[in-house]
Amino acid sequence: MLMLGDTSLSQLIFVFLLANLQNYMLTVSNLSLQFGKRVLFDEVNIKFTKGNCYGIIGANGAGKSTFLKILSGKQESTSGNVSLEPGKRMSVLEQDHFAYDNFTVLETVLRGNKRLFEIKEEMDALYAKEDFSDEDGIKAGELGVIYDEMGGWNSEADAQTMLSNVGIKDDMHYQMMSELENKDKVRVLLAQALFGNPDVLILDEPTNDLDISTIAWLEDFLADYENTVIVVSHDRHFLDAVCTHIGDLDYSKLNLYTGNYSFWYQASQLATRQRAQANKKAEEKKKELQDFIARFSSNVAKAKQATARKKMIDKLNIDDIKPSSRRYPAIIFDIEREVGDQILDVKGLEKTKDGELLFSNIDLNLKKGDKVAVISRNSLAITEFFQIISGTTEADKGTYNWGVTTNQSYMPLDNTDYFQDDVNLVDWLRQFTKNDEERHEEFMRGFLGRMLFSGDEALKSCKVLSGGEKMRCMFSRMMLQKANVLLLDEPTNHLDLESITTLNNSLNNFKGNILLSSHDHELLETVCNRIIELTPKGIIDRDMTYDEYLGDKKIKELQEQMYS
Repeated sequence: MLMLGDTSLSQLIFVFLLANLQNYMLTVSNLSLQFGKRVLFDEVNIKFTKGNCYGIIGANGAGKSTFLKILSGKQESTSGNVSLEPGKRMSVLEQDHFAYDNFTVLETVLRGNKRLFEIKEEMDALYAKEDFSDEDGIKAGELGVIYDEMGGWNSEADAQTMLSNVGIKDDMHYQMMSELENKDKVRVLLAQALFGNPDVLILDEPTNDLDISTIAWLEDFLADYENTVIVVSHDRHFLDAVCTHIGDLDYSKLNLYTGNYSFWYQASQLATRQRAQANKKAEEKKKELQDFIARFSSNVAKAKQATARKKMIDKLNIDDIKPSSRRYPAIIFDIEREVGDQILDVKGLEKTKDGELLFSNIDLNLKKGDKVAVISRNSLAITEFFQIISGTTEADKGTYNWGVTTNQSYMPLDNTDYFQDDVNLVDWLRQFTKNDEERHEEFMRGFLGRMLFSGDEALKSCKVLSGGEKMRCMFSRMMLQKANVLLLDEPTNHLDLESITTLNNSLNNFKGNILLSSHDHELLETVCNRIIELTPKGIIDRDMTYDEYLGDKKIKELQEQMYS
C-alpha cells in the first residue's frame, strides 16, 4: 500500500503536474496563419519538451521556415500564441549573413547569449566611469555575481572552443565578420546559435555550406543535447542522426510522430499501402506493422532515440499516420542500350584554375556496375572534373576516353545556360526529344505531368522557374536521353525531400554507370559502391561504401598526405 504520510494526495498531484509542466519548454496554442485566402497553418497545437529534437518537414511551400520564424518571434501569426517557459532562453540560427558585419567573429558568437553579453557591457560601462561611486561599485558587484553564475568568466574560452568545433581557425577569431567568406560566416552564425547551452535551439537548414566532418560533429552534438532542438533540414542522414520526433506540416496542420525521418517515411508509405488494401485482414496488417517496427527498432544508434523508439512501439497505430498531400515526381532513368566492357579510361588528368592546383595525376578506369561517389575537399575540383569528362572544358594535362557503347547524360552544377530562352516548358523539353512520337504535344504534357508540371504549369516560361522546378526540368531532359552513364554534380540542390527520395530510389535502380557528387550523405551511402577522391597529389580510389570510406583510418592518414 502507498503511504502518503504527511503529504496530501492533492499536493503530490500538484508537484507531479508542475514537474511535467516544466518539461514543456515551448508551447504552441491554436496557432493559425493566413495570407489572403491561403491558409498556411490552421489551429496548430504542439508542446516541445526538454531532451527531444524535433525535425519539421513538409513539401516546399508548406511553411516550415515561416513556422520557425513564428516560434522565434520574428513573424506574427494571425491568431494563437507561442509561449516559452519563464526564465528559459531561446537561440535561433541567424539567416541574415550580413547582420554582424560590424563585429569581430568572437564578439558575434558572444552576442548569441544576449543577456550575458548585456551584463558584461553594463559592468564594463560602470568600471569605465571617471566618477566611479560606491553605488556604482555595489551595482557592479551585484552584476558580477550574476555574470559568474551564468558562466561569464569562461564565456570567451567557451566561444573560442565552439568556433574551433565548427571549423573556424584561431587566427580568424578577431577578424571582422565582413572580411569572411560566406561559407565561414555560416559556421560562425552556427557557433553563435549553439553558444551558451540555450534551453530551446531553433535551426533552419544548419548543414548548408558545412563540410562532412563539421556535419558529423554537429550530429553528435545535437544527438547528445539535453535541451530542446527544433530543426528544418533537407539532409535525411542528419534528420535520422539527431531527431527523436518528426513534425509533419501537411494540410495546414502539424502532425507529430515519434522517431526519425526514415521511420516516418517508411511508416507513411506503409500506411498508404495498407489503406489501399481494403480487403487485407486486420491480423495481416498488424503483423506487417509489427515486423516493420521490429526492423527499425533494432537499428537505433543513439540511446535517446532508442528510448523514444520504445515509447513509439508501445503506442503506434498505423491509423494514426495521416495520408499525405505530398506529390513525388516520377524520376525514372531508362537506358537505350547496355554498356560494354570499355566505359571510361582516364590517364594523368590535371587541372589548375586561377593559380590553384585542383587535382593532378588522376588515373581512373570505370568498371561495369560502378556507381562512383566523386569527392574532394575542394568542391571546385569536382565541378572541373565533371566539366572535363563531359567535354565542357579541357584539362591542362592528361586524357580521357569514353567507350563506344556508352552515351552520357550530364547534370551540371550550374544549369543557368539551359534556361536563357523565353519559351514554355513544352517547347523547352521538346528540343531534347529524339523522334516524332516524343515531340507530340500529348507525350510532352504527359511527361511533364509526371514531373509535377500539370495543366497550365506546362505552359509557363522557363525563365520564371524556381530552383527546384529547374532541377525537375533537367531531370526530364536526362530521362529523355536514356543514357547508360549519368554524370551528376550536386543533383539534390534546390530539391525538396520528396524529390530527393525519388531521385535516391531511381539511382538505386539504375542499370548503368553513375558518377555522382553530392552533399547528401544518405544519397552517397545508399547509391555508391566506389569512392574516388580528387586531390592535388593524385587520386584515392576505393571499392567500398561512403560510410566505410569515412571511417577508414588508413584513408584519413592518406588524405593528410595528399592535401599537405
